[in-house]
Amino acid sequence: MQKLPKKWGLWASTITNLRELFQTPSFADVGNYDRWQCRFMHHRLELGFRLAILCYFTFIILQLSYFFSRPDRFRPTWLLIQFGVELGFFLGLKFLQSPAGQKHPGRIFLWLSWLVTFSPQVQASLDGVSTFSIVEWPLMFFAQATLIPVRWYLHLIAQFGVFSYYLISKFVVQLPVLLPTEWMTEEFAVLYYFWICLISNVSVYLYDRLACAQFNARHALEDAYKQLQIEQERSESLLLNILPYPIAQRLKQKPTTIADSFNRVGVLFGDIVGFTELSGQVPAEELVELLNQIFSRFDYLAEQHGLEKIKTIGDAYMVVSGLPVPREDYIEAIADMALDMKQSLEQFNHETEQHFQMRIGIASGPVIAGVIGIRKFIYDLWGDTVNIASRMESHGIADQIQVTDLIYESLKENYYLEKRGIIEVKGKGEMTTYLLKKRLKWSSQFYD
Repeated sequence: MQKLPKKWGLWASTITNLRELFQTPSFADVGNYDRWQCRFMHHRLELGFRLAILCYFTFIILQLSYFFSRPDRFRPTWLLIQFGVELGFFLGLKFLQSPAGQKHPGRIFLWLSWLVTFSPQVQASLDGVSTFSIVEWPLMFFAQATLIPVRWYLHLIAQFGVFSYYLISKFVVQLPVLLPTEWMTEEFAVLYYFWICLISNVSVYLYDRLACAQFNARHALEDAYKQLQIEQERSESLLLNILPYPIAQRLKQKPTTIADSFNRVGVLFGDIVGFTELSGQVPAEELVELLNQIFSRFDYLAEQHGLEKIKTIGDAYMVVSGLPVPREDYIEAIADMALDMKQSLEQFNHETEQHFQMRIGIASGPVIAGVIGIRKFIYDLWGDTVNIASRMESHGIADQIQVTDLIYESLKENYYLEKRGIIEVKGKGEMTTYLLKKRLKWSSQFYD
């Protein structure tokens, strides 16, 4: 809805309020249909009271004009009753806006209905007769069915109250019946109002059923949408457990083969020493639970250091720094990860009374990273750097972190490394390697 300019002041506020009165309350944020009915009735009753106040005001003005222009048509008793009805409208509107009125709109509905329909009855009783109202009754019955077409039984109660007054005045008080016109008989009037009431109540009943069906359909749709969101978030979470976020976004936007080259990447392989032999001595469930606890700690460390876990193969763990988002400190980050993994495993052994050891190997350089395949795909790395990191681990020493000379040159200022010497590396020949011991200028502790 377009907002009105603030400079309009009171007029803008009045027009906005009128717009809101002529709108149907939304189904949103309502727990059940009964609560929506209550809100709908409250909203429409406010509109009904304001229309009734305006309507009766015009007739009061007309009657007052008769006092000056046509005294023969002036009816002081009728004018007094209309003033009383108008006052009743204001009181009903005031009560409607109170907390009690918001909880019990049905009572205010009957108040509004009987204020209008009883007024001609009271006027007739003061004149000593009992009569049908050919103006107020049909107008009120149809107006209620149009403005407040819910809870048909309230409409029936309102109509029953009007006719009960008529029957009491005729049979109990024994006032003579005065029909609205000469040609109308009492039987005709009864049949006439029977069909008016029946049509009004059937219309209300049908609208109420339609509104209830729409309400249930909307909430079923909302529930389905919420469930879809939950499943989507679950699928997104599972996808992000497999792929880095940037890669997952690219795959969703354009499902195709992804391959990227990175020149400055640190690759780490870690392998638990003796785990394969242990698998023949420990029950499978216990073995998997131990491995899960260890690797869960490593996952936490990778997240804290901003690294990307690539995969686990059996009891081997692979993590990388510098991709899919490049970073300048990729070597320092992978070194800190290795040191924290070693410390984490030591703490795990202390807590569980185990004696696990790891071989860790690190290498740095260019790699190709990407996603291939259409089933059970993963984000993986290829290149000589990956092979060297794997060899650093497999040719390493238990409970030590073995690195290449390139890693050594990058870390020697801030880390303590021991030269292991020249070793024969499968597929690479002789290589000078180093053992990473600790950081000299420790700036942060990621593992608690």
